[in-house]
This record gives sequence, structure tokens and C-alpha cells, in this order.
Amino acid sequence: MRLKGKCAIVTGAASGIGAASATLFAEEGARVLAVDLPGKGLADVHAGQGNILTREQSVADDGAPAAIIAAALDAFGRLDILMNNAGVASNALAAEMKDADWDRTIAVNLTAPFKLCRAAIPHLIASGAGRIINVASVMAEGTDYGLAAYCASKAGVAGLTRTLALELGKFGVTANYLMPGAIRTGMTGPLWDARPDVAEIWAKKSAVRRLGRPLDLARGALFLASDDSEFVTGQGLAVDGGLMLRV
Repeated sequence: MRLKGKCAIVTGAASGIGAASATLFAEEGARVLAVDLPGKGLADVHAGQGNILTREQSVADDGAPAAIIAAALDAFGRLDILMNNAGVASNALAAEMKDADWDRTIAVNLTAPFKLCRAAIPHLIASGAGRIINVASVMAEGTDYGLAAYCASKAGVAGLTRTLALELGKFGVTANYLMPGAIRTGMTGPLWDARPDVAEIWAKKSAVRRLGRPLDLARGALFLASDDSEFVTGQGLAVDGGLMLRV
């Protein structure tokens, strides 16, 4: 019950890291507003989890950040933890990338987390021990072909989070970001199922010789959400099984 009495928002909570984090937060005593796109089966994923309320909404919609924060306050009366996990990926060489793909990636991965953080700040300050957890990627510090928009967005998440940590520390609010490596999620699972040889390559690149699981990230998020991390802020926690050690 490390989060007993806490109230949290988790975006991208219909699958993968978000679903695992929302579930673990609830198991540890938090009341959680789980957010994801319509049509993702969000309510079914969290059916029977009494501490979890669900809201179907795109974080990139006009007015979505204020509406999501308001929904949490209406339900819980307070907000202690904001976990920005919703994200999209795009793959195209920079010379060939369409404006729409760039704009969508930045909108979902960077602009929406910023706006959610901005809307949440007064309530996280009122908490006395507010927590911001943003999900970046190991690609915030690396890159690969075709990842211009994705890497730019995740590097932006890292820079945003460090700045929030600096600005909000005096109020008792911490801000940190997770850097997942090769994790089997709703986004990556179908790709790896279709190409098990590629999945095996990524598993072997990890120092622990396996792909990551959503629960691996959820456990990292739990640490950052709990009182155990009260002196940790502005940091990127790589949960990658040692993937980047040899880069």
C-alpha cells in the first residue's frame, strides 16, 4: 500500500506500460483515472478494478488536458500523481516525412504531456508531495534511421521534465521520466510476433537477455510515484535491461 490515499492520472492506460502502471498503482492503494483513446477497450482492461475509473479521450484533443484534470478532481477531490504515458511512433526518413506525421507525433508525445503538466501543477502543489512521471524512451538519448519525429519528441520530454523538476522542487513536487528500452507492449507486440527473429535480436542486445515487460516499467513508475523517491527529481530512469550499455 505504498500509494495509500494518493490519487493519480495515467494516460495511455488501455495496454502496455500504462495499463500495467494503472493496475499496480491501484493495487498499491491509489485511486486512478485511466485515460486512453475511444475504441481501445479501456473499460474492459480495467473491469473489476475498483480503484480505477476510466475516461476515453485523446490527450491531443483541444481542451483535453483541462478536461482530464477536471475529471480527476471531480472524482477524487485531489491529484497527487500525473503519469504521461500516451504516445505514438512514426517511422520515415526526415527527407520523406510528411508534415502530418511530424505534427501528430509531437502533439501526442510532447505537447499533450506539457499541457497536462501545466494544468496539473496547481493541484500537484496543493498535494504537498506531487509527482510527475513522464514516459520518454532510451531514444531520448539515442537515435536510429527514420526516428526524427519520435526522437525529437522524446528528447523534448526529457528536457521538459528536467525543467519542471527545477521549477517545482521548492513546492515539494518531483518530476522524473522513464526511459523504456525494448518493451513488449500493445504497440510493439504485433511487430515482434510477425518477426520473431527481430524480437530475438533485441532480446539478445539486452544485458539480461530478454525483452522488457510492461510490469518492469510499472515498477519503476511506482518507485517514482511513492514517497521512496522524494529526494529524486529531474532524473531519467532507464528501464532497459542494460540495452544501452554497449551503444
